[in-house]
Amino acid sequence: MPQSAATISGIQRMVLYETRARYFLVGTNQAQTKHRVLKIDRTEPKDLVIIDDKHVYNQQEVWELLGRLDLGNRTKIGQKGSSGLSRSLSAFGIVGFVRFLEGYYIVLITKRRKMADIGGHSIYKIEDTSMIYIPNDSVRVTHPDEARYVRIFQNVDLSSNFYFSYSYDLSHSLQYNLTLLQRPYELWSSPTSSAEEEVQKQSKHDSFDIFEDEGLPTQVVYGLQSEPYYKYVWNGKLLERVKDIVHRDWLMYIIHGFCGQSKLLIYGRPVHITLIARRSSKFAGTRFLKRGANCEGDVANEVETEQIVNDASVMSLTAGSYSSYVQVRGSVPLYWSQDISTMMPKPPIRLDQADPYAHVAALHFDQMLQRFGSPIIILNLVKKREKRKHERILSEELYPAVINLNQFLPPENCIEYLAWDMARYTKSKLCNVLDRLSMIAENVVKRTGFFSNRSNFYCHTIRPDDRWGDLGGYITASGRVQTGVLRTNCVDCLDRTNTAQFMVGKCALAYQLYALGMIDKPKLQFDTDCVRLFEELYEDHGDTLSLQYGGSQLVHRVKTYRKIAPWTQHSKDIMQTLSRYYSNAFSDADRQDAINLFLQVYQPSESRPHLWELPTDFYLHQRNTMALPLDRRSYTMWWSAGVLSYLPVPYDEVSCEDTMKKVKVRRANRFEESIDIYTEFFKPYELTSFDDTFCIAMTNSAREFMPKTVGVDPSPFTVRKPEETGKSVLGKSSKEETLLQRKTAASAPPPPSEEAISSTSEDDSEDDRDDDASVSQRSTPIKLLTESGESTRTQEEIQQQSVKEPYGLNLAEFPAAKDLLIYERFAHLGESQHRVERTEHINLANIICL
Repeated sequence: MPQSAATISGIQRMVLYETRARYFLVGTNQAQTKHRVLKIDRTEPKDLVIIDDKHVYNQQEVWELLGRLDLGNRTKIGQKGSSGLSRSLSAFGIVGFVRFLEGYYIVLITKRRKMADIGGHSIYKIEDTSMIYIPNDSVRVTHPDEARYVRIFQNVDLSSNFYFSYSYDLSHSLQYNLTLLQRPYELWSSPTSSAEEEVQKQSKHDSFDIFEDEGLPTQVVYGLQSEPYYKYVWNGKLLERVKDIVHRDWLMYIIHGFCGQSKLLIYGRPVHITLIARRSSKFAGTRFLKRGANCEGDVANEVETEQIVNDASVMSLTAGSYSSYVQVRGSVPLYWSQDISTMMPKPPIRLDQADPYAHVAALHFDQMLQRFGSPIIILNLVKKREKRKHERILSEELYPAVINLNQFLPPENCIEYLAWDMARYTKSKLCNVLDRLSMIAENVVKRTGFFSNRSNFYCHTIRPDDRWGDLGGYITASGRVQTGVLRTNCVDCLDRTNTAQFMVGKCALAYQLYALGMIDKPKLQFDTDCVRLFEELYEDHGDTLSLQYGGSQLVHRVKTYRKIAPWTQHSKDIMQTLSRYYSNAFSDADRQDAINLFLQVYQPSESRPHLWELPTDFYLHQRNTMALPLDRRSYTMWWSAGVLSYLPVPYDEVSCEDTMKKVKVRRANRFEESIDIYTEFFKPYELTSFDDTFCIAMTNSAREFMPKTVGVDPSPFTVRKPEETGKSVLGKSSKEETLLQRKTAASAPPPPSEEAISSTSEDDSEDDRDDDASVSQRSTPIKLLTESGESTRTQEEIQQQSVKEPYGLNLAEFPAAKDLLIYERFAHLGESQHRVERTEHINLANIICL
């Protein structure tokens, strides 16, 4: 009986050799024991001719082949002056092949950096690439606009947040990948399974067993490769031309988004916390140019965020303890947009098409039911009450759409809708935003559950917790499965969304650590080493996604909503607001053209207008505008066939005929290098240094966050004082400001009741600010009132803090104005630009002070 399945590692190193007539790309595995050769013809001016003989060479055979090619391509036989075969460059993978108006280019990864490790499978970030023109100069047909297309294509910076792995499928979640490996052998041996047919086609060489000749029991496993989830693959179109020609080992799919990993030390026991964000390649673009959804149900700024927690003392995916939780952000699934021609910081929202039967929302939620199961929980954070109707337009359209779709679903699988005006709640001085988010997060995690590949530990029996028994999800023999997902949105899905996702992730992290037996109850508190480490990961995650979509880093962070942000943070917020406005106004159009070209949404041709001549890209992303649809989905039976029968389990993870067709299986020896993670992780054939290894260099809770004071409790779950930390969470080392923040936190009132919240919100309705990006949170309230209504601050204290500055502002009463002045002083601007910026600061100061 074969053992459990394993993932297959592809080609990891490449060398490109060049002759006048061909390119020879020689690929090898990590140990350089198996080689493949790809031949690319250079005599065709516009066609791509690639030959892959599918043969596996050893090192001696490769050197002999290259020697014969060198000898055969010299101008004269026996000539030693110049080689007929020259080495062009070394690479780590193929991004793809692309053509504009002339011939094809090949894009190769030339530099990489390890960012994370999941069960011994390395995840790399692309650091540099090389774009090489394939046809020879003698056959090249030049075009005057070719260079411009090349520049637009290269505007997509592949060295910025693109990730890949040779042996781990980054386009799928950990739950999907491990569920695939845990499927029983009977599924692979089923006569109807296409996977078994793939196994039977393997050659004698591929299924060779080293124990066969010695009469020992066979040591065979099934190596698995699943089709990627193309929604999160960014080079799928670039590899489409060669996908059916070359061997699967040549294909390497990249994702765009974020990947970060940190080590949490629990009394010396290492626990890895990994955060992976996958940005959708469908309807992708920049902030104001991509809003809402397209005709296929793909929404703008859709990102799937997965947090993985695993016990790093055991590395194997099958033998180790792993847990994950997934949540999603994305634009409101309606036909809506914003007109940017007015040059306003906040353009008006308009609904482009009427959709009375919620057709586009149905397509979007059908995708989510297939991938995540039920329940789908919508957390809508847009504003409810405004002087001028702006964000509320989206809520008034989304809620009826959800009601319309739910009437056709079974009650237990309905879409759950939760609307909460987070911006309005933040402005109330009596309300604690994070406490309310914590309540929402607790309810969400209890409904969806999380993934764990281990059943309950004995510690859960001797130290039971009431909340553990109420946890949702689907219980299996080997652990539990997350069913359903939280979908969070505001207008931009940036600042408010990131804070809400952090609070949900913090709640899920507590349950994950409890499931792994690391803590005695599923509860984590702020100001612990664990939460600070997790908060830093989420801030990097939010900054990265915000830069990709909005053009600047986050404006409002977790510290802003905790109201412990230092006063220097306000000037940074203004800088980010101005940077975001500049990016949206002047550079987003070029970035959008680059994304459309890279994703092959637009393919250049002699018979169509150039990309820069198009007045809009609306018709590129809305396919139904270019051709009539052949069939139209039912308005009542709006889900795909077979989805409802398996709910709440996601259809993509069910062992059925449709899902098995996406898996390719190869029979291999247990100790073969392509499925053995030991050689990839430890590299026994290379001389390495401990200081250079990734596990030493990664962020460490004991080194980065634990206090250096001798005798302090080393537990990462102990609440620290702000001054007792290896890395200042406030971003400052000033003791005075630290004491101020502690005093403010201690004097904060408890969370009010729902009645108090609603009444306070009504009082603030008249001062509703139009632009969230320009609102700066004060670190302390302006006045703290006693029961008698008098200020607790004495006149003496106010006089000591009163510092007169230009504009006639008392900075003790208006701390935000002080930040504006500091920002103005340190802005290195020319004389004319300085005058403009000064005027903007005065206007912003007036808005904030009002």
